[in-house]
Amino acid sequence: MTRIAIVTGGTRGIGKAISLALKDLGYTVAANYAGNDDKAKAFTEATGIATYKWDVGDHDATLAGVKQVEADLGPIDVVVNNAGITRDAVLHKMSFDDWNEVMRINLGGCFNMAKATFPGMRERKWGRIVNIGSINGQSGQYGQVNYAAAKSGIHGFTKALAQEGAKFGVTVNAIAPGYIDTDMVAAVPEAVLEKIVAKIPVGRLGQAKEIARAVAFLCAEDAGFVTGSTLSLNGGQHMY
Repeated sequence: MTRIAIVTGGTRGIGKAISLALKDLGYTVAANYAGNDDKAKAFTEATGIATYKWDVGDHDATLAGVKQVEADLGPIDVVVNNAGITRDAVLHKMSFDDWNEVMRINLGGCFNMAKATFPGMRERKWGRIVNIGSINGQSGQYGQVNYAAAKSGIHGFTKALAQEGAKFGVTVNAIAPGYIDTDMVAAVPEAVLEKIVAKIPVGRLGQAKEIARAVAFLCAEDAGFVTGSTLSLNGGQHMY
């Protein structure tokens, strides 16, 4: 049986690596994106993975987007909630819009995607949901009260939904990446990046493919006894 997977934010960075890893393992993958149509088209042409555009923070758009994927590909077995944004600022300079937009997309997107797919997984007695959290949701980070709160919320969301899905064969897990060599991290000033790497015991940034391998494990047929867990992939930077 070919499993159908949706990866949100699945055309760039960590999401792209996840989409490709699942495809290589035989999943039929739909990659969600929110912005650049030209890049999404190029991604599909290069990988053969279908792309679907909607804002995961928009509840109605998410329901409609998932419905379209199911019409095109079939019932959704696997969801990877990877889509996320940053709007960094210290609290006294952070606008409500900066707070709300991060919460709406990063945490609200997980709720919206689960609402669209979890009932079907429950009925079919099989499903895998993997939510991408963050080291900063575990440890906190200066200038990121919105991002840290949203990512921390993802970890709690994961534990609660895992309890609802367990007896129906639906596992819900999270991955908390540390600093990964993506475009987002590449935008950090070199002097700041050097300080970040100096705090990582393994002495380097992580690679997107390392996150993708962990996602693939959690989505596997034989990973049914792993649920409600958060797997930290941060090079030893934060342990708890």
